Amino acid sequence: MKFVPLIGLLSFSFVSSLLAEQVPLWSEGKTPYAKPIDDETKSPSISVYSTKGSPNHTGAAVVICPGGGYGGLAKDHEGHQPAQWFNEQGVSAFVLQYRLGSQKQHYPAQLADVQRAIRWVRAQAGEFGLAKDRIAVMGFSAGGHLASMAATLYDENAYEASDSIDEVSARPDFAILCYPVISLDSEFTHRGSRKNLLGPDQVDEEALATKLSTDKNITAETPPTFLFQTNADTSVPAENATRFFLALREHGVPVEFHCYQNGPHGIGLYRGDPILGGWSDLLKNWLLVNSFYAVPKAKVAVTGKVTLDGEPASWGILTFHPEDKNQPPTSVRVRRGKFSAKSDVGPVVGAATLTFEGSIWELTVDAGDKAVSLSSLSPGNDEQISLPVSEGMEPLHFDFSSK
Repeated sequence: MKFVPLIGLLSFSFVSSLLAEQVPLWSEGKTPYAKPIDDETKSPSISVYSTKGSPNHTGAAVVICPGGGYGGLAKDHEGHQPAQWFNEQGVSAFVLQYRLGSQKQHYPAQLADVQRAIRWVRAQAGEFGLAKDRIAVMGFSAGGHLASMAATLYDENAYEASDSIDEVSARPDFAILCYPVISLDSEFTHRGSRKNLLGPDQVDEEALATKLSTDKNITAETPPTFLFQTNADTSVPAENATRFFLALREHGVPVEFHCYQNGPHGIGLYRGDPILGGWSDLLKNWLLVNSFYAVPKAKVAVTGKVTLDGEPASWGILTFHPEDKNQPPTSVRVRRGKFSAKSDVGPVVGAATLTFEGSIWELTVDAGDKAVSLSSLSPGNDEQISLPVSEGMEPLHFDFSSK
């Protein structure tokens, strides 16, 4: 059969995924809790999906933990595909092959693997062009439990240090937990995950299950977290993600939680679904708002007036869109023609474009009045509003027309 090369037909993200390199986490003979290696037992490793050298390279990175109930690894739809998605965003991805209970490898081997993976990525930041303070951990299902352990037990000595990599911090800067196993309490846990993680020889299994129920380990230092879940999930009930969310709120940790009404367990990105597949867009927005894609720029205070058809806009939203797409947009509420934002919530410094949505109905009480949505001063004007955002800006005045 004649081989036909496909590289020229593929996008960059897919090419980089095809060329992913698998790297062992430890050098030979250094793996903690090691068991004999055979066809059924795999050494812990990571597959590297680097964006270094690509036009959209951001310097951000993510360690991805596929699910599989700690008995297998869903390395395609919960590993390879998310890595491709992150590559599209300019983010380097590292898919973790951690050890499994089905191979008679139990806690703390899995925690050792994810800690080592985060340390390895941070230690190799120079080689891959990464920012050491923009490294996320992501996990699905049981991999979500592992990622949540990484986010809450990063100071636990899961294994003895063996080289300079182990001197690097294992704390992720962000956590992304997708329909995660969180609680190992019998009421809400995924029993297969608990059995495979803990193993059969624990002296006090219940005490260990309580210790590894990660909602109980959250502190104010737990990294900002994004949670995605479906209410219809019967394999890993939504109580898991909900408990983690509430504990994060209690400790003042930045968190965003999306629980969809419908959808089965174990879906991965599910991008073909026009509703449920939109969760990755929500994740992208959250990462943008939390300065994952770029070093955050300074913000400034703004104040001013907005008129529509000569009248003060009674209600509206003025949004500043930075020219740098890796910086977050800023929306400011307009009320009775006025707006203001303090520097901690104002727009970022630099060139920006402006959009406005609002109405003057409260002033006119005209049944025919409708809210306008404008990126220029009037519907017939094609010139987009642009302005430099800088410290000490004078009060602004925007006079919009609905006609």
